[in-house]
Amino acid sequence: MKLSSTLGASALPDRNRTSEDSFPNINEEQFLPIDGQVLFDAPRSIHRPRVLMLYGSLRERSYSRLVTEEAARILRRLGAEVRIFNPSGLPLPDSTSADHPKVQELRDLSIWSEAQVWCSPERHGSMTGVMKAQIDWLPLSMGGVRPTQGRTLAVMQVSGGSQSFNAVNQLRILGRWMRMFTIPNQSSVAKAFAEFDEAGRMKPSSYYNRIVDVMEELMKFTLLLRDRSSYLTDRYSERVESAEEVAKRVNQRSI
Repeated sequence: MKLSSTLGASALPDRNRTSEDSFPNINEEQFLPIDGQVLFDAPRSIHRPRVLMLYGSLRERSYSRLVTEEAARILRRLGAEVRIFNPSGLPLPDSTSADHPKVQELRDLSIWSEAQVWCSPERHGSMTGVMKAQIDWLPLSMGGVRPTQGRTLAVMQVSGGSQSFNAVNQLRILGRWMRMFTIPNQSSVAKAFAEFDEAGRMKPSSYYNRIVDVMEELMKFTLLLRDRSSYLTDRYSERVESAEEVAKRVNQRSI
């Protein structure tokens, strides 16, 4: 069965409509039918998926960094191009201008990325300040460019004690706020100090297997969504607002 190139209200037969189906609050010029061609027939990118990875500790033996490095190896094996941001030297949010080199590095990497992985230790039942500072330096919009919107996101955490999900739950909230597609799977490594050898490589375990699961899922969702992300994040409310702003500028010029 071949799907129509446009779906939605405009494609419904008249017999499915009633006299009550009126929409006085809708801007008809900006209320667009669903474009099936863009959703199902979008040109496919051929470059390797670009993944930015953030971790949340500055310790010399940082387990969130070690988990991130293990995940990076898996992603490269799956065909991704991976860059890991080192948060050392990143200033606290609002303590300096956004021209700081580390801030610019982080923002440039976020714009470059098509997917991200956030891994934080859990400290006092929460993500660390190092992790939050990195996310706080990423604005929702920057010169008309949204450095996180439409990217896929995987969240992970490490704990010094028993397994917990406080940090990953908070990272999920932030991912939604940053308009990212956070995948369903996640990783939480308990007693992380016992999961690595002296060389910093992760030992075989169910925790390691779960990280493989998460990276596989991230790659699948990234390949599925990256060529459609701009359309999937296109919003009626923002189209209306933009049209109104254009109309105001035109009206001001005509005065």
